[in-house]
Amino acid sequence: MPKIFVNSLASVAVMGSGLFVLVRYLETVSVFFPTRIMAVNPEVLHLPWEDVYFKTKDGFVLNGWFFKNRQAQSTILFAHGNAGNISDRLLKINFFYDLGLNVFIFDYRGYGKSEGKPSEAGIYRDADSAYDYLQSRGDVDMKRLILYGASLGGAVVIDLATRRSAALLMVESSITCAQDMVRIYYPFLPSFFLSLKLDSIGKIGHLTLPKLFIHSPDDHVVPFGMGRKLFQAAGEPKEFLTVHGDHNDGSIAADPQAAEVFIRFLKDKDLI
Repeated sequence: MPKIFVNSLASVAVMGSGLFVLVRYLETVSVFFPTRIMAVNPEVLHLPWEDVYFKTKDGFVLNGWFFKNRQAQSTILFAHGNAGNISDRLLKINFFYDLGLNVFIFDYRGYGKSEGKPSEAGIYRDADSAYDYLQSRGDVDMKRLILYGASLGGAVVIDLATRRSAALLMVESSITCAQDMVRIYYPFLPSFFLSLKLDSIGKIGHLTLPKLFIHSPDDHVVPFGMGRKLFQAAGEPKEFLTVHGDHNDGSIAADPQAAEVFIRFLKDKDLI
């Protein structure tokens, strides 16, 4: 075998290995932005709350906050986005509580006070454990449970709904799959190197529970068209709610007109 050919093969192998390492690095730092420091204490909301710790099946202790509303008939299980931790979500927590819901928000492994390091398989296990914790409480009607996920949390609750039952699935500003996001942000990277799937669009069509999709045309992080694509892949019953504002400041909690529609939706489902 000519030496030049061998050298060329070696160069290709080195380049391929380097590209593989680059892809794995970029996908990790692009998806998970955990913060350990808690920005605020939930006491600022002046709501009854519990600082909760529960264990995953693979042995990590996770932290969450449970806000008990004495008027509540339904409970919302809140899976947050990829950055910060639960202390950055007080606006939405307060919004859901004021609707008359119990609110349980938890941090994935590696976020806030939760042990471990985030991974795709790990955050799915974390959602299972959060669900199991609620089921163990005895004061939560699991037949009236709402699964709510924002951004990355949308992929988390969609995955959770493939294994656990709930009254309603709500997905806000979320992606179709990791591969589609890579095509937008890193079009030069070969997607077959990806380890992350976040394949919501491959799972959503199998879910038969009622579904509400929420997205803003002004979202510059997750395109509005991606939210519509995810909605279109879902089976009935389903509805789509358009909100206004960018990815981090556009939500049902910040858009009064959308909030009114959202409240009517929950009342029609007899969840508030």
